Amino acid sequence: MSRFLFRFVNDLKLRWKMLVVVLPLVTLPLFLVAGIIGYIANQQAYRGITQTSKDDLEHMARFTTDLLDAHYQQFQVYKQDKQKTIQEELATLANLAYSLVEAQQSQVLSGQADPATAKSEARRALKRVNIGETGYIYALTSKGTLAVHLAREGENIYDEKDEDGRYFIRSMCRAALASAPGEVLYIVYPWRNEILGDRFPRRKIVAYRYFPAWDWIIAVGGYLDETTEDLAFERRSFEELKSKIKSKKVGRSGYIFCVDRLGTLTVHPDSEGQMIIDATAQDGKQFIREMTVRKDGWIRYPWKAPGEAEPRMKLVRYRYFQPWDWIVAVGAYEDEFYHEANLIRGRILASMMVITLLVWLLATGMVSLAAKIFTDPINHMIGVIRQVKRGRLDHKMKVDTRDELGELAAAFNRMTEIIQHNREMEAALAQQGKMASLGILSSGVAHEINNPLGVILGYAGYLEKKIDPEDPNFKYIHEIKRESKRCKKIVQDLLSYARTPKPTLEETDINALLGQIVDFAANHTDMHHVAVVKDFCRELPPILVDPDQLRQVAINLILNAGNAMSEGGRLEVTTRLDPAGFVDIVFGDNGSGIPEDLQERIFEPFFTTKTRGTGLGLAITKQIIDMHHGRIELESTVGKGTSITVRLPVKREDYQL
Repeated sequence: MSRFLFRFVNDLKLRWKMLVVVLPLVTLPLFLVAGIIGYIANQQAYRGITQTSKDDLEHMARFTTDLLDAHYQQFQVYKQDKQKTIQEELATLANLAYSLVEAQQSQVLSGQADPATAKSEARRALKRVNIGETGYIYALTSKGTLAVHLAREGENIYDEKDEDGRYFIRSMCRAALASAPGEVLYIVYPWRNEILGDRFPRRKIVAYRYFPAWDWIIAVGGYLDETTEDLAFERRSFEELKSKIKSKKVGRSGYIFCVDRLGTLTVHPDSEGQMIIDATAQDGKQFIREMTVRKDGWIRYPWKAPGEAEPRMKLVRYRYFQPWDWIVAVGAYEDEFYHEANLIRGRILASMMVITLLVWLLATGMVSLAAKIFTDPINHMIGVIRQVKRGRLDHKMKVDTRDELGELAAAFNRMTEIIQHNREMEAALAQQGKMASLGILSSGVAHEINNPLGVILGYAGYLEKKIDPEDPNFKYIHEIKRESKRCKKIVQDLLSYARTPKPTLEETDINALLGQIVDFAANHTDMHHVAVVKDFCRELPPILVDPDQLRQVAINLILNAGNAMSEGGRLEVTTRLDPAGFVDIVFGDNGSGIPEDLQERIFEPFFTTKTRGTGLGLAITKQIIDMHHGRIELESTVGKGTSITVRLPVKREDYQL
């Protein structure tokens, strides 16, 4: 069975073979991956929702502490402004008290009262003044003895300390003695009055002024928080703050609560003011006490709310608010976190089934497309290979990609190029063989023909001198001499083409060389009817050429142009520097032009349109330019003229011909 199956698969086309083999490899893992992804997605949903819920608790805890801090900072600014106002009020009272004492001293100075009576009246008057709920006026000497006080008159309090451990009475005495006349001084210090039942220190402010005549420091003091308006305003603001906190819900039944370090609920939806420091969870954990000790963190404990049959796990995030010494806690039940996760699990399972089916269909289409993408280039390659097999080496494979198929197509194209190049090389080698044979033949012909031609030319010349030009036979002798010279020139041109010497290179100024050649050619008998114009580029660099061979090229092209303008014309010799790294020499005439069907053969040896030409002049010219690693290009239009461009490299490549 398996052997039949493998044989069946092997007989299929490549596209169907990919569908049969690859599609199961794609779809089977797909179902496996879908199941794994569904399971992982479900777990991640639980973890994600748990983390999201914890983030919500963290956010709510930070939000609450930020809200408390904003309230605290706002009232700090408010209290600073209020303190400034209180300072001004206390300064006014201090000045009034000073004026009262000063008035009593005036009576002493005028003799209306004795010092003891004046001081007694001043004490009585100062004690009657109340400031706020518990504030009062007192006076002490520069040594710290209380001269006026409601309860401790006569005591020396020079070494009294405030709640921060500072000797504030000493500071007052020293500052008073160093003060300027009429200057009112201030001091603020924390103070806890046990007689009034203070549990915590309160900030007290005192304005005082020194009366040197009696050595009294007259002080007016009061607590900053003892104005009726301030307390009412703070209570209202604080109640609004608590309402905002209590209105925030966490999930369905979670909430925010705050406790102080002693475990008293300062903010709670329904148990505010209760002491819960010893509150115990269902597992025996004293979670409130742990929170007040650790101040910041997470805590998890089972808790059974009133009316519930079973305890539920509760997760609480708590943070410490240092200004009020509070613990801010945000708690919620864990099972409320997972309600959404349970809904998500069902949606995940349904979605995975639909997605799996869709992906299977998509995979089938993608595998079919992939098979087409892979097989279409291969079919194209097969077609090209069949054409190349028939000898059509000009057919190329399309290289549209950089993958293995693209690399294979490029390699095949390169192979056909090499084969084609090898064929061209074979033809070139054959041509070189022919040229070698031609060279040997030319040597033999030159040796065998030149001697008889020399004899013929000698006797023809002798007869030419002996016969009278008026003799009818004179023209025959002259024709024999001219045709013999023509035969000798043909043999010399043939020898020159077959044995063109390797160029002897030297740095040459092209403009100077062409100037000499043009001047010489312009005086040639074949160029008298032609106007020769020079247009040389002054920026040409010197290049490596064989001057003699280049002179032969230029003369050939100039004389050919002159022959093309038998009725007269204009020949322009131009030089220019090409950006591609060539020096261009252009020979442009306005002669009869060359027909398009002959332009491709103009440089072939022995091809000529002249009645007496050998057809080797332009062939030798092209051979010389090729040996200089240059190019020769022809543009011609019948009736308008011909332009031949010789392109010579500025920098010659370092290889041998």
